[in-house]
Amino acid sequence: MQYEQRIPRQTSADLFEEAKGYFPGGVNSPVRAFRSVSGPPLFIREGKGSRMWDEDGNEFIDFCCSWGPLIHGHAHPYIQEKVMETVARGTSFGTPNRLGNQLGKLILDNHPYLERLRFVSSGTEAVMSALRLARGVTGKNKILKFDGCYHGHVDSLLVKAGSGLATFGTSSSAGVPENVAKDTLIIPLNDRDLLEATLAQHAHEIACIIVEPIPANNGLLIQDRSWLECLRIKAWKHNVLLIFDEVISGFRVGFTGAAGYYDVQPDIITFGKVIGGGFPVGAYGASKAIMDHIAPEGPVYQAGTLSANPVAMAAGLAALELCLTPGFYELQAEKTHAMATAIEAYARQRGYPLHVPHIGSIFWLAFGTERITRSDQIDAANMQYFKTIHHELLQTGIYLGPSGYEVGFVSAAHTVADLQEAVGKICAAMDVAFW
Repeated sequence: MQYEQRIPRQTSADLFEEAKGYFPGGVNSPVRAFRSVSGPPLFIREGKGSRMWDEDGNEFIDFCCSWGPLIHGHAHPYIQEKVMETVARGTSFGTPNRLGNQLGKLILDNHPYLERLRFVSSGTEAVMSALRLARGVTGKNKILKFDGCYHGHVDSLLVKAGSGLATFGTSSSAGVPENVAKDTLIIPLNDRDLLEATLAQHAHEIACIIVEPIPANNGLLIQDRSWLECLRIKAWKHNVLLIFDEVISGFRVGFTGAAGYYDVQPDIITFGKVIGGGFPVGAYGASKAIMDHIAPEGPVYQAGTLSANPVAMAAGLAALELCLTPGFYELQAEKTHAMATAIEAYARQRGYPLHVPHIGSIFWLAFGTERITRSDQIDAANMQYFKTIHHELLQTGIYLGPSGYEVGFVSAAHTVADLQEAVGKICAAMDVAFW
């Protein structure tokens, strides 16, 4: 199918050609290359509130929100103020700082599922550190993960399932040794019998179960609370640790994330995205007893030059203070629900095979009419519909992440008028894709 460009993109195209001489594929993260959608990737010049502008001057209502961190929208004045105050005093010291204390206290005072935290610089680093901690605490090496859950580009988790039911992982990336991948077992989500059988056979060598409690990196695969309760019970029964990867869901579906949303206590939680207020921040946390295994208290080593960087701490502190505004999360969920149900209603009226799973302020355009809870239920052929929808939306000023497997985000900056405009344009894009 030929996609007609009705907006100027030449400046972005020229910048992309230039970037190919500097970076592999012209990008610094693969999905940014727009390989799954049409045209060159957009080079964004600036953002304000719910909107951003590219280098060609095109304006978009943004539902990517930097892949989730911007829960308050672009360039929020309070966050900017706190960042600029901090930058004026210096950008990095490699020492403890008061802002780190303040952000740590704010989180722990309002997150009853944690007793201690350690700040790092990214969600991937948080997960990597949490796995090392789990291995250090248990003295065991293997990891149990679930097909369809993504945990960053950690070697031992950058794996895919082999043949059979409960399988040891095989590398899904060049550069990941097979002997590393084989320390990871992979099973489908919500297969309770296979979970029990796998743990019964391998628990003596499994350090932890790691799961996205709200899987949101391969579609939005919303799980039942009973599945997460099952994981908690099985982990206790078989003496393995349970890690909730809340890099996306943490501080997004509620201040206490999925742990609080479902009221399930994991052993370790990892964070990223929202916790940084738009800056590179991650964290992992657990009980005091578990976290006391981390150096300098214990033998599990982890360090970082820019961990708890004062500028990032200032941004995160400002962002999370805003999240604690009474009614903040309820309003976010209400707006997202209204948008999602309006799109679904139009799809049902026209007989289009599309529905919109959503939770908190996260949503996904899912093709088909049946609930999708596992990655093997996603039909890759349907991504052609997304390519058309994505293209049409760019032409009319709506920006979604450039992959049909990625979720969208609503921010506090999105007004009701913004969302109504988006609904109308998404419905018009569906007319093009499905006719």
